[in-house]
Amino acid sequence: MDNPANDSHHITAPAIWLAEGQSSQRDMLASLQALKAQYSTPFSIIASHRHNRPEIFEFADIVYHEPSVTATDSDEKAMLEPVETLTPRWEFVLEQAQKHNVKVLLTGRNGIDYEAHREKFALAGIRLLTGATSVAALESIDDKFAFMQQCHEHNIPVAHAWRFDSVAELEALLAKHGHQPLCVKPVTGIFAQGFWRLDTGKENDEQYDSFEHLYFTEEKKINTAQFINAYTNSLMVHERPIPMLLMPFLSGQEYSIDVVCEYGEVLAAITRYKTGKIQHIGYEQSVMDVVIPLIKAFGCDGIVSVQTKADDDGQHRVLEINSRPSGGIDYTTHSGVDLTQVGFGYWLGLTDKPKLADISQKIIPCQVRSIMVSVKIEADAEEDILK
Repeated sequence: MDNPANDSHHITAPAIWLAEGQSSQRDMLASLQALKAQYSTPFSIIASHRHNRPEIFEFADIVYHEPSVTATDSDEKAMLEPVETLTPRWEFVLEQAQKHNVKVLLTGRNGIDYEAHREKFALAGIRLLTGATSVAALESIDDKFAFMQQCHEHNIPVAHAWRFDSVAELEALLAKHGHQPLCVKPVTGIFAQGFWRLDTGKENDEQYDSFEHLYFTEEKKINTAQFINAYTNSLMVHERPIPMLLMPFLSGQEYSIDVVCEYGEVLAAITRYKTGKIQHIGYEQSVMDVVIPLIKAFGCDGIVSVQTKADDDGQHRVLEINSRPSGGIDYTTHSGVDLTQVGFGYWLGLTDKPKLADISQKIIPCQVRSIMVSVKIEADAEEDILK
């Protein structure tokens, strides 16, 4: 399942492992290869994924196919052995990591699975990066309602939210809070899945067009009555209840903040906001004034991303923490500060501990436009990965 060029080399040289991520694994591996070229100290770069992803693996020195947890966990290859006999993902990764002298492991999308066994990785001399340092912290980050309550407890400016688990609860909340612009989103989720702005008749004089939300889905607007009807009659919700949040819609600028942190301390960060298709990269102190105490309150650890949005008064309010690198972390490379290299250079012992004040002075504000890139996938690539 791996393709080490020289086993003895990989045993003696330290290694970095990037496990399956959401959307930035390829870019981060490319940054790590560039980092390796800058130093005479050799180290190996390992990548793993549960699917065949040759466009990711091409930037790794060693690759592994992670075991699937359920029968539906891998949809690209039939399971080679019964599900119940599979080694747990974290155990498989730990076993292979010890063989390759891995010093730093970024867990990506399955952080909680690894975090539950942090002590085992520590005993193996592996710096585990899950986004936090406890299962409880990661669970509170993933549960947006619990997350917001904890922010309130620490006096961190955060978006308000009311949870509903039924149509009756939603209608009661609308009756109480419908005097203001509102939106809905799931208690757990990523990539804005399930987020919709509702028309309460307070943002403008007209309700949202009944067909408009089907035609311009990227606007994320929906007629309130139609949302209630869809939610009421959803077979999906009936079979698998989805806890939701009703929230005031904040009208100000939204920011995404990429953060390198260690045990609640911000070591480096870059802020960005989007207008149209353009990402504006820089360092906004007023945003960081909210992010720094947030990272401390949740004890964040590794490379995480934070979303904030300003209210009508210009106060930046936290929307969420993602306990893993954002899909746009590669944008940071254009600012003169590559956060992937900053973090891993330090954790691997190649550089001194980063200082936020110093890093922020090196950031060159810029604008970035993302483009589509294609790669050729060879017919036998999947067979090579699974050998």
